Amino acid sequence: MTFPSRGRRRLTALAAILLVASAGQALAQVPLDEPLDEHAAKRLDRMEKAMKELRAIVFQGRETGAPVIVQPAETPGQVAGLGDKVSDINQTLARLNGQLEVIKHDLDQARQEATDLRAANVLLKDHLAALEKTVKDMTAPPPPPPAPAAAATAMTPDPAAAFATAKAAFDAGDKAGAETAFRDYVDRYGEGPGGPEARFYLAKTLLARKAWPDAATAEIGAIRGWPHTRWAPEAVLDLSRALVAMGKTTDACQALDELGRRYPKALPAIVKGAAAVRAQAQCN
Repeated sequence: MTFPSRGRRRLTALAAILLVASAGQALAQVPLDEPLDEHAAKRLDRMEKAMKELRAIVFQGRETGAPVIVQPAETPGQVAGLGDKVSDINQTLARLNGQLEVIKHDLDQARQEATDLRAANVLLKDHLAALEKTVKDMTAPPPPPPAPAAAATAMTPDPAAAFATAKAAFDAGDKAGAETAFRDYVDRYGEGPGGPEARFYLAKTLLARKAWPDAATAEIGAIRGWPHTRWAPEAVLDLSRALVAMGKTTDACQALDELGRRYPKALPAIVKGAAAVRAQAQCN
């Protein structure tokens, strides 16, 4: 049914008055002397807001005489816009979650690398300590030799004659006699000019009976200061052999490195022997 414009305005005003009256009746049912809870207070605020809006509609229709159209607060377009915003937010959250997973993986990998570096630093520290000890042993004065075994051969007070006597026993293949003679020589004249070479031959006799620690000690005393003599490269090679026999392959490899660096013009036989010991010790 179609109403004239004046009739529509009257119906609109009448509806607004009825709504205001019903809202006022609902408010009147609330005792004023009783405090409102949070839910009731919010409901009361909404009702007061609705009453104000309806009063404005009524006054507008009365003053202008034009029909008043009341539209809902949320249009379909606004709802669709809100849906798009929610979708964008969800996509952003998904992208951020993916980035967080990548960051977590990178952090775990960095932590593992840090753990590996700490372990490598510990190994390097131990290796450097062993190297420093080896160099210190090579450059420090040799410890006193052990007490001579059995009866020693009578020594002449002449160091050169004593050395010649010990060397003659060595050349004759009398390793036991040569060991005793060279040990006595080192005890008496070890700090003199012939001391390093005497320790070299003493080490030879000790290597012959596989007394590896004593032989290594004698060789370190022989090459102290890295002398440039014909027997010095062989002494370093014998030291590396003794160290390998003792299971100290790392120290043996370091001694062989010093052999190549200190005596680059060593005889071919020495170079060949060093290569064999290097392979036995599995040097890098």
